[in-house]
Amino acid sequence: MIDFRPILFIVGLLLATLAAAMTLPALADAVVGHPDWQVFAASSAFTFFIGVVLILTTRSSRRRINLRQAFVLVAACWLVIPTVGALPFTFALLGLDYTDAFFEAMSGVTTTGSTVIVGLDAAPPGILLWRALLQWLGGIGIIAMAITVLPMLQVGGMQLFRMESSDKSEKAMPRVAQVATFTGVIYLVATMLCAAFYWAAGMTGFDAVAHAMTTLATGGFSTHDGSVGHFDSALIDTIAVAFMIVGSLPFVLYLRAVRGAPGHLWRDQQVRLFITIVAISVAGMTFYLNLIGGIEAMSALRLSAFNVISVITGTGYATTDFSTWGGFAVAALFCMMFIGGCAGSTTCGLKIFRFQVLYAAAHIQLRRLLQPNGVFIPYYNNKPIEDSVLASVMAFFFLFILCWVALAVGLGLAGLDFITATSGAASAISNVGPGLGPIIGPAGHFADLPDGAKWLLSAGMLLGRLELFTILVLLMPSFWRS
Repeated sequence: MIDFRPILFIVGLLLATLAAAMTLPALADAVVGHPDWQVFAASSAFTFFIGVVLILTTRSSRRRINLRQAFVLVAACWLVIPTVGALPFTFALLGLDYTDAFFEAMSGVTTTGSTVIVGLDAAPPGILLWRALLQWLGGIGIIAMAITVLPMLQVGGMQLFRMESSDKSEKAMPRVAQVATFTGVIYLVATMLCAAFYWAAGMTGFDAVAHAMTTLATGGFSTHDGSVGHFDSALIDTIAVAFMIVGSLPFVLYLRAVRGAPGHLWRDQQVRLFITIVAISVAGMTFYLNLIGGIEAMSALRLSAFNVISVITGTGYATTDFSTWGGFAVAALFCMMFIGGCAGSTTCGLKIFRFQVLYAAAHIQLRRLLQPNGVFIPYYNNKPIEDSVLASVMAFFFLFILCWVALAVGLGLAGLDFITATSGAASAISNVGPGLGPIIGPAGHFADLPDGAKWLLSAGMLLGRLELFTILVLLMPSFWRS
């Protein structure tokens, strides 16, 4: 029988932290005299009460958790946050029901960026700040989880990074918890730098802070219906592109760079491949828009760089309705939804390292066909890849595609057309944000979807954010047997 006390104790701490975060939008609304400050204050008090009750009733001297408890803990944390985080959306003057509120909160904390809120330009500051805070907390949460939990759980090949997150040779910071803490400091500093650049480029202070939080988190929530395109500024686009890429690289490598080893950042194979994919994708889309679309070269480069990088990194910002760019562009952007960034970043998707591991395995298999008696070993970052990693990555690819197909079929049964169902499923499980087509494309929203589709998409967001296995293992009856 699983002992839930350590799990509930940590959930209680999480709820207390979330309650503290709710006071910030309450203050924002109180400053402008908007009545929603009462909603945030009441939600904060309720959340804090539940958190304190859990902390006091589940305290024990035993703090270590086993493998099964770790799986339950991860799933519980990422379910509790949107469940409670939806309360302000439900009771605010927006008029959302709980389905829409939960969808918005899940989209926020998983840094997906899909939204059901229409009229962001007129929304109160508290709601806008709460959306940004959910994504910012989700961003740092997934980084911490990638460093501390996923390698231990051996989810989807993440055990490959166990040596990077707890390198015993670096005696200055030998503990994983310390690495996670210092990585969080870097995340905070990067967010502050991004906000400063946005403010200097012409955003208001509020817009700069809100967009900085969602840019570093590669989340994509904006304070305007027109997303970043609202500002119509090449400088702001450039800043967003730079910090979307910053959020897509491994934060552990930033820590090493700060500690005097910046070369690790460029020598990392997944970083180099990610930059290469981004460069080729932007160049190809720029060429297409200029040659086929007839858009002037510099405008084509600006549109391509921003929107392609936004899709690849799963940020979900938009400066134009790219679903009108033509068949090739739509197909290319659809494929880019699945890529994602590097392991240990705020991005989701399949992740670059999994493509590299799969390529290494396929390359070795081809060589074995030519030389059956040869001994070939696949490598990643100049280190041999264990068989357990290869098996985990292959299983992850299979389950990822299977879950995407199942989600698309479910959305189709809920009444969505083919483009909306397939792109919506891809957007949810890859945590990208906007889909394709006139309904959920970059110029649309998810408000008009049926409730069943919203719950399915919420489940897809959670699956994608937690790397599939973390949730699917809980569905196995054998997991709950003693």
